[in-house]
Amino acid sequence: MLFFLTISALVAAIFAWFAILFTGRYPRSLFDFIEGVIRWHNCVAAYAFLLITDRYPPFSLQA
Repeated sequence: MLFFLTISALVAAIFAWFAILFTGRYPRSLFDFIEGVIRWHNCVAAYAFLLITDRYPPFSLQA
């Protein structure tokens, strides 16, 4: 799942680059999506490699 989210975040970053180029603004929805994917990736990596425990917080793309 994280692989597909990362691919879609890459596509969203390309769209955001063009949006910034033409409008001068970063679309908030694309920013929130990419930020959520990065946060989810960090959460997965932390619990997979650093915080080996039986209790895991819920994973979501929102803060």
